[in-house]
Amino acid sequence: MAIDVLFRPFTYKGLSLPNRVVMAPMTRSFSPNGIVTADVAQYYRRRAEGGVGLIISEGTGVDRPASLNDPNVPRFHGVQELAGWRRVVDEVHDAGGLMAPQLWHVGAVRTREKDWHPPGAYDSPSGLSRPDKSLGVPMSDEDIADATRAFADAALAAKRSNFDAIELHGAHGYLIDQFFWEGTNRREDAYGGRNLPGRARFAADIVRAVRKSVGPEFPILLRISQWKQQDFAVKLAITPNELEAWLAPLREAGVDVLHCSQRRFWEAEFDGSDLNFAGWAKKVTGLPTISVGSVGLTGEFIAAYGGESSRPASLDELVRRLDREEFDLVAVGRALLQDPQWLLKVRDGRANELMAFDRSAFATLS
Repeated sequence: MAIDVLFRPFTYKGLSLPNRVVMAPMTRSFSPNGIVTADVAQYYRRRAEGGVGLIISEGTGVDRPASLNDPNVPRFHGVQELAGWRRVVDEVHDAGGLMAPQLWHVGAVRTREKDWHPPGAYDSPSGLSRPDKSLGVPMSDEDIADATRAFADAALAAKRSNFDAIELHGAHGYLIDQFFWEGTNRREDAYGGRNLPGRARFAADIVRAVRKSVGPEFPILLRISQWKQQDFAVKLAITPNELEAWLAPLREAGVDVLHCSQRRFWEAEFDGSDLNFAGWAKKVTGLPTISVGSVGLTGEFIAAYGGESSRPASLDELVRRLDREEFDLVAVGRALLQDPQWLLKVRDGRANELMAFDRSAFATLS
């Protein structure tokens, strides 16, 4: 099928992208003590030189004591930390690219480091990391207000540092998503309840605070998922009506673009339609959406962490869905991690030069 659809410009509010391809956020852990290095800046510059329409950074921590569970993941607060990010975005802009930091709070997800612990208690909605596992401290109203402030401060810092947008990480079983998920949110106050709109209040409050900080035209992206790292089979919304009930408060709070994470982009979200998660999110909200999940590769990314390699795969189904405007943008992760020139090779028809993905790419900043 005609690959040209990937290279159509996209404009929405303050975003004007030269094509439809987004670099997906991927945790790298190459920032000692939370400060990005010159190597990190060059890593992102290479993807900008490779023609990606928008780069979304790895998750970067907001100003809460345990927003991160890894000492080598970057932070987005502090003088040295923000100076480092300004160098990153300057390199990306110098190469002709656009960039958004992904603002992150991991919530009740324990560190994997043997000799390091975050400098504070793990925040959580209800002291649970999954339905049957206790971890973290249930957040007080004051904790929630401070976390909301931390996201808003980070968003304003991004705008002042000349980033082109921000993304809030509300997916994959991290803090915002722990509020969405009934399995980890057992609260009986205004931030909990049996219905999705109630459990979406924490995210909506963050979006409103961010919007107040950055103004009406600065783009706010929100990454969401049905699946959780704690349970791949979870679905927050079982029906399109439930999906609309979940997402409507987020749209009303000020989200501009929904980044809809699924493990395989071609899988239908609900029975009776072949629309994927991003397709349904666009249908029920009217917002632009980003689709993601095993784009350009035969295997999905969770298996890649376990050592499974992936071969280059056809883009025909992606192009078909994008051409019918099921979603607006497509995020590419591992293919760009393996090869910064992936998009240029796709554009130029150099299929024989496309590279298989090997997990060794996780260990470098190539």
